[in-house]
Amino acid sequence: MTAIDESRRQAGKRDQDGLSGWNVDPVLVLTLVLLVGFVAQGPVRRLLSAPVMQSWMTVFVAVVVQALPFLVLGVLLSAGLAVFVPPSVFTRVLPKRPALAVPVAGLAGAVLPGCECASVPVAGALVRGGVNPSAAVAFLLSAPAINPVVLTATAVAFPGQPGMVVARFAASLAAACVMGWLWQRLGRPDWLRPRAAHAHEDGDGRGAAFWGSVRHDVMHAGGFLVGGAMAAATLKAVVPASWLQAAGGNPVLAVLALAVLAVLLSICSEADAFVASSLTQFSPTARLAFLVVGPMIDLKLFGMQAATFGRGFALRFAPVTFVVAVLAAVLTGAVLL
Repeated sequence: MTAIDESRRQAGKRDQDGLSGWNVDPVLVLTLVLLVGFVAQGPVRRLLSAPVMQSWMTVFVAVVVQALPFLVLGVLLSAGLAVFVPPSVFTRVLPKRPALAVPVAGLAGAVLPGCECASVPVAGALVRGGVNPSAAVAFLLSAPAINPVVLTATAVAFPGQPGMVVARFAASLAAACVMGWLWQRLGRPDWLRPRAAHAHEDGDGRGAAFWGSVRHDVMHAGGFLVGGAMAAATLKAVVPASWLQAAGGNPVLAVLALAVLAVLLSICSEADAFVASSLTQFSPTARLAFLVVGPMIDLKLFGMQAATFGRGFALRFAPVTFVVAVLAAVLTGAVLL
């Protein structure tokens, strides 16, 4: 091979290497990032110092900071319930008659904390363990709505308003029991097809399953909390006050608007009270509808219910639950708020 040929071969190799990947100097990249940041700091600083952004950040930080401890505590308790409490406990405790088992299962949600992410698999385990489906439905809806962590968070979010805590408990329990009784009367076994149990439900590796469930639920629910806080901050700071007052001034529109918002935001029940308390343009009954509907049916719950019990169950269950929850909130709000 001549010197010219070797020179051409080396040049071709360099061209090929250049095409296959660039050797990026990290110092140069850092310099460029700092330069861009220096140039843009003026506009960014002016944007962040704008009154609307300061109002937005105040609401966002307040909602997240207040709600996060309750969210973590609720996830820890619900993961422990899902992993360490066998379904046979419920089978022994619940009455044999379905009509009585429904309210007992609903009240069990008041003493057995469980967020939405945990209540769906727990309800599936109850059905597989022999619990009447109507009682499992009542527990599925009540556990994330009236457990002690959620009620305590509601009391903190609405200081000096014990009526909101009582109303949330009463409306959520009533909606859960009505749905359980409706399932007992109208439900069909082929609509409810719980998936097979996971390995940890049989007792293998429960510690690992517990921490895996905690990590998953904290990240999952935390993402929805951030999204909900951003939405609440945007409604508070960006949407014209006249629009919110117009929506809040119409009782029917206010209730429906916040009920639909609860479905779309999909906030964890341990945190939704702090979002609801920030929506001061709306009536207490409308905010109660937000608190009752959210833990029972939202976008993430629809997906989890379809995956756990089958799409046929979710398609029938979701719209009926929405209507029953809204009616329960309106009737309870008319009496207690």
